[in-house]
Amino acid sequence: MKFAHLSDVHIGGWREQKLRELNLLTFKKAIEISINENVAFVLISGDLFNTSLPPIDLIKEVASELEKLKRHDIEVYLIPGSHDFSPSNKTMIDVLENSGLCINVMKVKEVDDKLYLDFTVDKTNIKITGIYGRRAGLEKEQYKKLDKSNLEKEKGFKIFMFHSLISELKPDFLEMVDSEPLSSLPRNFNYYAGGHPHFILTKKIDGYGTLAYPGATFPNNFSELEKFKHGGFLMVEIKDDDVDVNYKPIIIKEFESFNINVEDLSPEDAQNKILKTLNKDVRDKVVTLKIHGILKSGKISDIDFKEISNKLIEAYVVLKNINKLSTKEIEKYTSESSDVDKIEENIINEYSKNTKFNDFGDINKLVNNLMHELALEKSEGETNSDFENKINMNCLKSLDLKDVD
Repeated sequence: MKFAHLSDVHIGGWREQKLRELNLLTFKKAIEISINENVAFVLISGDLFNTSLPPIDLIKEVASELEKLKRHDIEVYLIPGSHDFSPSNKTMIDVLENSGLCINVMKVKEVDDKLYLDFTVDKTNIKITGIYGRRAGLEKEQYKKLDKSNLEKEKGFKIFMFHSLISELKPDFLEMVDSEPLSSLPRNFNYYAGGHPHFILTKKIDGYGTLAYPGATFPNNFSELEKFKHGGFLMVEIKDDDVDVNYKPIIIKEFESFNINVEDLSPEDAQNKILKTLNKDVRDKVVTLKIHGILKSGKISDIDFKEISNKLIEAYVVLKNINKLSTKEIEKYTSESSDVDKIEENIINEYSKNTKFNDFGDINKLVNNLMHELALEKSEGETNSDFENKINMNCLKSLDLKDVD
């Protein structure tokens, strides 16, 4: 008997439309593979969506895939994750569950400040329960209140779903991320279906069972594309209570990564080095381009990025990262102070001396107002369109351009 274990699908997570489509295609492929391999059920350990209230078009796409599983008598068991959980309980997970397309296995009741979880029993008689994830590791309170005794005493093949990083399994690069100690999980389960960290791991732990993280179904940011290049999920086979876990990579598009150091080069030499490095076949590939280093002269804008983009025009999509590309002048400001606000103030003051914005009055005040407006975050339940309109209107107000269409 087999089941599929997915996590961190993050449908709708990418702003770049082509990557948003790739993310969705990867999820669809995972469902297709699961159906073809005749799995008994599918687990999704949090963050099916990237937000609690995703766009309608993406909800329709996901619902269509869940309906395919239902037609093949394949149940979907899930928990909300740190992205698609909502403290108001207004999430699309609830809508999908009420439509009969999935089952949220966190069935909980609170008695005398203790939490008691109930099991959901699959047609295979496998018993499933779990605890959702919340932003900033706020699920800690649930684990503190959890009565584990009834869960640990329950007989049969048991699966515990969770959306937290386990401290004992934390890699160095996630040292600063909130985590839960292994002891927070109930013991004596056969399989612990994890989610939240985007790395792949399977480990048998004495007194517990097999604990597994499938990683993200599709990379969710620039650094993950660089590091993992693709996503996937876990296919789990049970034979006489033994658990065999295999990773299923899903590669829809090939990937090419460029990491170019232009330290101590002039803009002209930097551009020549970049163009020479990009002399590869990138047709229909996902390309990441990272350019870093401190130019010895000139400005970053002296590099012709349009020519660089033309070099990669045949790629499926190009992601560019120049966050660590700098100049001697910029480094001068950052070395003078470690305070971000002070650095920003110094740069604004310096550039405002040579910039004519007579119609806008106090340029320093204007720039600070714009930076404040552009730093606003989207509210819970706010659509992308409403959020963008709010930002645009606030910026126009700061510029005193209320009448601009």
